[in-house]
Parts: sequence; C-alpha cells; structure tokens
Amino acid sequence: MRAGRFSSALLSLLIVASACAVAQDEPAVIPNPAKIARAAGEFALGRATTIVAVGGDAEARGAAATLAEFFRKTRGLRLAVAAGEARDGEINLRRDASSASGAEGYRLEVTPRRIEVTAATRAGLFYGGITLWQLIAFSQPREAMTIPALSIDDAPRFAWRGLLLDSARHYQSPQFILKFLDAMAAHKLNVLHWHLTDDQAWRLEIRKYPRLTSVGAWRVPAGAGGRDIDPATGRPRLYGGYYSQETVRGIVAYAAARAITVVPEIEMPGHASAAIAAYPQLAAIAAPATRVPADWGIYDNVYSLEDSTFAFLEDVLAETIALFPGAYIHIGGDEVVKAQWLQSARSRALMRSLASDDPERLQTYFTQRIGRYLESRGRRAVGWDEVLAPGLPRSAVVMSWRGIDGGVAAAQAGHDVVMTPTSNTYFDYYQSQDTAREPLAIGGFLPLDTVYAYEPIPPALDSLQARHVLGTQGQIWTEYQRTPRNVEYMVFPRLVALSEVAWTPREQKDFADFRGRLAKHLARLAVIDVNYRRLTP
Repeated sequence: MRAGRFSSALLSLLIVASACAVAQDEPAVIPNPAKIARAAGEFALGRATTIVAVGGDAEARGAAATLAEFFRKTRGLRLAVAAGEARDGEINLRRDASSASGAEGYRLEVTPRRIEVTAATRAGLFYGGITLWQLIAFSQPREAMTIPALSIDDAPRFAWRGLLLDSARHYQSPQFILKFLDAMAAHKLNVLHWHLTDDQAWRLEIRKYPRLTSVGAWRVPAGAGGRDIDPATGRPRLYGGYYSQETVRGIVAYAAARAITVVPEIEMPGHASAAIAAYPQLAAIAAPATRVPADWGIYDNVYSLEDSTFAFLEDVLAETIALFPGAYIHIGGDEVVKAQWLQSARSRALMRSLASDDPERLQTYFTQRIGRYLESRGRRAVGWDEVLAPGLPRSAVVMSWRGIDGGVAAAQAGHDVVMTPTSNTYFDYYQSQDTAREPLAIGGFLPLDTVYAYEPIPPALDSLQARHVLGTQGQIWTEYQRTPRNVEYMVFPRLVALSEVAWTPREQKDFADFRGRLAKHLARLAVIDVNYRRLTP
C-alpha cells in the first residue's frame, strides 16, 4: 500500500471526528440493537465512576474487569472495579440467570442517576458494556464525558459471528492478534477461526513433533510479499514464525475474557505440504518434496491413509484440544487433490475394501475417522463444504464457502452450518474495481454494500432446517496481505457490515442508515488503532 493511503485515511478520520462533534444527538451503535428507546437527560461519566459487579457475582466481576481494561486502553479512562450493591453514580453490572434476553443478550438502561447492565451471562454483560462504550462521543474531553439516557434490549440474531484469520501464509505477531481480538470484541463478534496450518507453514507448536515448527514454520522466499533479505549478506533468509503453546494459552484466555471462542484450524488431508516437509513419512507418495513451498495455489501433497499417519494426527489433535477449550476443532478438508492417493498401493487397496472406485470415497473415509476421534474427545469437527458426504458424523459442522449450495445440502441433511460464501464474506477480494489504487489482492470484487446485503439463511431452507444455520463469518486469507496494516485495511470496514448481518434482526437492516452510523463509527476504529479503508461516495 502506498504511504499516501495512510495520510488520506488520517484526513478522513479528522473529518469524521468533526462530524461526530456536530451530530451527537443520535446514538450510532454498531451492530444496530434489536430495541432502543431514547429518554430525557444524560449520565455524567468521569474518572471517579466505578464499575460495580452487583452482589459480587464472579461472572459480573470478570466482565467488569475486562470492560475497565477496554476503557483504559481505548479512552485512557481508569475506572475502578468494585463488588457490592447497585448504587447511583456508577455503572452497575447485574447478572440475572432468569433474564429473557438469552445467553448473549443484555438490557442496558442509562438514566441521569445511574447505569444498569443486566444479562444472564458474562458475555451479555460484556456486550452491554461495549454498547455503553460506543455511546460515548469520542469528541468529548475525558473530564466531561456524557452518555445519553436511553434503554436498550438487545440480543444477537446468530450464535456464530466470526472471522477467519489466516496466520499460515503470513505470520502475525501475538500483539497484533490481541489487538485484532479487541477490534472483534468492539463489534460483538464471538468466534476467531484461526487458520494455523497450510502448505506454506505450520504455526502451532506441537511438543511431540518439534519439526513441525522448527522446519514447517519457515520458508524461502516469503511469497507474494517478496523476500526477506539478510542485510549482512544480501541473501534471502528464512521467513516465518510460530506460536508457542504458552503464547496460544494467553491468546485464548484474552479472547475468552472478551466473549470470543478461538477455533483452531489444522488443515487435513490436503494443504499439508509444510507438515510433510517436516515429516516426509506422512506423505502418500514415497519421495515427497522436503521444502516448505512459498508459492500460492493448490498443491498435490496429501496425508497418507496409513494407520501411522492417523496416529500422528490424533497426537496433534490431542495437543490442540488441550490448548483450545472450545467445542469446535476445524479440520479443513478443502481443495484435496486425490492424485497421490491413486499412486499409493495402500490407498488403492483401501478403495477396494470400501467397494468403491471413486477417490472421493477416500476423503470421506478420512473425515469420518478424524471426526469420530474428535467426538471421542468431546469435540465437534468443522470442515469446509467438501467434507459433506454420506457418513459425515452428525456432530460435524459444515462451512459453505463455494456458494450456498453446500450449506443448503448440509442443513437439509441435519448438519449445523456456518455460511461463508466467497460472494459476500471473502475479505481478500478487492474493495474497488479500480484495483490500481488498492493493495494487491487475490482477485474478485466485494464492496461494502454487498457484504451488508448478505442474508445467511438461504430461501431454500424451511423453518426447521434454518435452525441449523449457526451464523456467518468473514474470511481474511493473507496470501497477498503480508503486513498487519494491510490485513486491517482489507477487513475494515467490511467486517463492521458483516457484524450487523450477524447480530441485527433482518427486518431492521437498512444500508443507508448503517452507512450514516458507520461514518461516526470510523472514529472508534481509529481510537483502537485499526487501519481501515475510508468511505467513498
């Protein structure tokens, strides 16, 4: 991206900030709440304001602590946290298990006397606090901040509101990922789908197999971003990095405090080149490549169907499960080339034993075996829509990326679905048809209004089948996005639009209204140091 792009974005921010100072009357909450009613007056928020966990409830205390940290990091406002009875002049968080707003819903009431956030869970309390954070106009000085009096009853439309971050093609620092989680939390997103392995790298430390990171996490050259050059020798040097288990635990805990579940993706049986470079015995052919590739595309490399390979993968998954306590483990399953299986005598024999001459049956066998292992460990497999086949474990979740047909078929077959079609959720696509003025991208065109117009429940599903649609998520594949600033630029503000698709009742969506709120919301993105693409007419 040209340096001038950031200067233009800064100018846009100053204009937006001025607009916020002029037009503070209407709250610009994103995603738009289910119900909001204005009232008379305002609450004065100052340095002496305390966040009170009413009754000393542990979940309320946790939400209060995270909100206090969020206010400190984004506004420089150090609000004390206390436990006790609700009181005037304070922000009161009250957990009520009987709340009618559901597991993630909340009620926020702001009066001139006090603020009350009520929810059944810590997540709901946190989301109420995020709405409260958005109600503070960023043009106000810290010494004289006010929040308009109002009441909000709110709950998300979908349970899965996520973003895929590809850390395999280009490694991002743990510090960036924590910042990214804050940006997700600011939009009430609750799933980070973390793509940790692919042909070009293996990023997750697996202690039983150290070569996965000592070999698989590094490559020469870097790929689309060019080469990493050693200034001392002028020669390319190894490019990459990986996440230690200690680092992963910290990221997972940080996410959990913000009501975000991290779903790791360990690609299999394809997109396996980095693992095979580290441990060639995993390959379906006798003499696989032993270097981690740097180019993009679909590779032939595929895991073998030997029992020893399944033992390896179960070992990897066992360590992965220990690091990620959520219910879901993503196993990839996309773009599997079957040619190497057909070269393997063992694979051909397996096909005969399955009474099939279709190599697709081998992937079904593979997925069933891995899915059963995950079920035995109390986890649910998630896979791209290529995994959908008769015999897929009932607990498996299908991500429909090649359009919506895979999601429709999966839901009709009784599987839960996350809708992720390229047409509306792939943020590695260009944001403008004037591609010369945009960062290099993989291709395609996905403008903001197309993201906002997306409807995750396909019309082909009846009301019972529609219940299998867990939600939706954006995808930021990073083949061409080497730097964190570029990643942010490609994601924002399109992810802001998708957050409203995932949260707000369908009948309340209005793009013109959203765009007006977004113009104010951009000042919040700047406060959390997100590099976004400025709005264009």
